[in-house]
Amino acid sequence: MVIVNLDVMLAKRKMSVTELSQKVGITLANISILKNGKAKAIRFGTLDAICEALECQPGDILEYCEE
Repeated sequence: MVIVNLDVMLAKRKMSVTELSQKVGITLANISILKNGKAKAIRFGTLDAICEALECQPGDILEYCEE
């Protein structure tokens, strides 16, 4: 199971979902879906843009956890 820690990174960077959405260029709804762990997939380009905006690595956002 992959856990999305986007909310943690947003809090660490003191950035709102709206600000991230504007920086990355994807809709607020899609950021929210990802943040809430409801996304089925993420494009590498989107992940790259999120990491650039948050100044982090993919491993800071995505975590694997065995159920």
